[in-house]
Amino acid sequence: MKSWAVLDKTIIPGSNKELSLLRREDEFAIRISGERGDLMNSRMFNSEEALAEIACTRLKTINKAQVLVGGLGMGFTLAAALNTVPSTASVLVAELIPAVVEWNQGPLGDCAGNPLRDSRAQVYVGDVSDLFKTKNSFDAILLDVDNGPQAMTHSNNEWLYSLKGLNTIYQSLRAEGIVTFWSARPDQLFTIRLKKAGFKVQIRTVTARAGKGSKHTIFMAQKPWRS
Repeated sequence: MKSWAVLDKTIIPGSNKELSLLRREDEFAIRISGERGDLMNSRMFNSEEALAEIACTRLKTINKAQVLVGGLGMGFTLAAALNTVPSTASVLVAELIPAVVEWNQGPLGDCAGNPLRDSRAQVYVGDVSDLFKTKNSFDAILLDVDNGPQAMTHSNNEWLYSLKGLNTIYQSLRAEGIVTFWSARPDQLFTIRLKKAGFKVQIRTVTARAGKGSKHTIFMAQKPWRS
């Protein structure tokens, strides 16, 4: 098997950590400096797809549904959302790191079927928290911005998992709207915070690959009809 080739490197905004895009034959990986193993790998995306499908399935009957995806990554969550919602929906994806958008527009795009080329998709380059300023804007919010409630990539991501952040996300959802959080592991304290913010919470365990691989956690939190 061939060795990994580094295609590009970038510094994470507001951090001294470096993100690298690597390729080995038809396999891609994204790695972060100082951490062991891959942050993302193009052969392991089942849980990223589940993040979108869990949140977006109910939107099939909602006209002009509005979806927010926090974290572009390798594009698998965005692609799954677009494959699930109807043609009238709009999907806005926020990505903090400009190079990640460029990678998805270039060599990485084929992995997930080039979802950025879909006319329903829009890109916001910046912090996803900037998009929670308008109340009752989204029918679904999909957040895969870090390794989970224990933020690893960027310390500012911790706000999203705090009670203040969850209260803000709650206000950004329409009635019965769903927010899903990807996490590398369960987190009981985070579940408690979600409930304190007013959400109805379900926990799903999903494997990295269909039926096998490491287990990841999807937190599904739904805003009640009346809050």
